[in-house]
Amino acid sequence: MSVSFVARTRGLSPSLLFKGRPRMAAGGRAAVRVDDEVIGTARVGLLEARIRELERLLGRKTRPALKPAVAKVVSPPARAPG
Repeated sequence: MSVSFVARTRGLSPSLLFKGRPRMAAGGRAAVRVDDEVIGTARVGLLEARIRELERLLGRKTRPALKPAVAKVVSPPARAPG
């Protein structure tokens, strides 16, 4: 079974596969050449979940410290007697 036969049975032009394969390889080489570490999708999801958890914990810790400052800003000014 040839590549051309498989392409035609799937409704694709064989030239699309033959021209697309080198382009796809070139794109992969360009992605790796950037010197960025390639990370899998599952790892990205785990890291994003960890960031959300840390942000939640940070918000929980800073909220009590901010209550006095927020109370000063939100509370109406004291009225002068009279």
